[in-house]
Amino acid sequence: MKLVVLGAGESGVGAAILGKQKGYKVFVSDKGTIAKKYKQVLLINEISFEENQHSEDVISLADVVVKSPGIPDSVLLIRRLHELGIKVISEIEFASEFSDDLVVGVTGSNGKTTTTMLTHHVLEKGGLNVGMGGNIGESFAGLVSENKYENFVLELSSFQLDGIENFRPHIAIITNITPDHLDRYEYKFENYIASKFRITMNQTENDFLIYDGDDENINNWLIKNKIRGQLLPFSLEKKYEKGAYINNEEIIIKTNTEEIKMKITSLALQGKHNVKNAMAAAMTAQLLKVRKQTIRESLEDFEGAEHRLEEVLKINGVKYINDSKATNVNATFYALDSMKTPTVWIVGGVDKGNDYFDLMPLVREKVKAIICLGVDNQKIVNTFGNVIDLIVETMGAEEAVKVAYKIAEKGDSVLLSPACASFDLFDNYEDRGRQFKQAVREL
Repeated sequence: MKLVVLGAGESGVGAAILGKQKGYKVFVSDKGTIAKKYKQVLLINEISFEENQHSEDVISLADVVVKSPGIPDSVLLIRRLHELGIKVISEIEFASEFSDDLVVGVTGSNGKTTTTMLTHHVLEKGGLNVGMGGNIGESFAGLVSENKYENFVLELSSFQLDGIENFRPHIAIITNITPDHLDRYEYKFENYIASKFRITMNQTENDFLIYDGDDENINNWLIKNKIRGQLLPFSLEKKYEKGAYINNEEIIIKTNTEEIKMKITSLALQGKHNVKNAMAAAMTAQLLKVRKQTIRESLEDFEGAEHRLEEVLKINGVKYINDSKATNVNATFYALDSMKTPTVWIVGGVDKGNDYFDLMPLVREKVKAIICLGVDNQKIVNTFGNVIDLIVETMGAEEAVKVAYKIAEKGDSVLLSPACASFDLFDNYEDRGRQFKQAVREL
């Protein structure tokens, strides 16, 4: 059996190693240059590969093709493979064929990394042998090839879910759905929503869907479409017989006859969105029979994800916060919503069709100055120019931080929450976040 892997990043190399282990003849093809660390892995494992091109004559001999989540279905090569009747799947699907282990799958427009990490933390503390990967950290295929876990918590992007056929998580979590990546979905929001719900498509009556009961887009989809999994909503506004909700500043978790209660103020991560993330993680842990006390302790001692409302330093009474992972408006909404002090907001990058108007009430209430960090900032200036007196355009993290340092006064916060992708000035959001932190440390 011939396996061709398109893209030699984390997921591609993981799929290649697993494929070789399972007896496939593997060939890896990357249109760009393969990163040194991945090239090393391919060489050590004696897996043949090419870079800076896709040799169609070789690729079209494949029995199965695993493609990187970054490659759209619309590209010519993928269309040709479909015409030839060659199966094209995601690395998640490929890995699931070789694993009968229990999977918790987490998707959503925002909050999925924190929820994945939080869920993994609670389950690990609860004594489960559990690995974490997918769209965060190691690839699912890489984890399966290591053969050392009995349970997995996977962060799953819509792109990864687009390439599944039989993949079935026992517990699926949808944190929320707001417009994102619409360029990949013909600019149709309904296509993106349907893509997220693929996480539930193979679930049975013995499986569970944990979801945000306050999310209109999720609720509307569930009204029109039936799923087989058992529904467990979480909410800050409603109460449920089964699910998670708030009562007198306490979180109540009920997935079975047992009830877990904990005070919102005791959570390690504060902010409304983090209450929801904690609810999802706690319900998962309760379903998997983790002790009440362990669930409480885990939610109290969890340390958050890097680049997600990460407190960097306090300098001259000013708090510097790195929220570089906020690559869309909704994520930035959460960040601004959680600000308790006057805020100097660093925003901008590659706009994904953003409508900044949703942020207007929060900007009026909390933001004292805006620092643009992008090549083209016109939309930001046009939206907020009449509301914010001071808007400064910058072309790098160091410059943005120096300007923020001059503007911010004791008791203020400086928040990097870009609401945009980072590719105009940075490699990715991690690079943007690290450059920001480095610049803060050098003040």
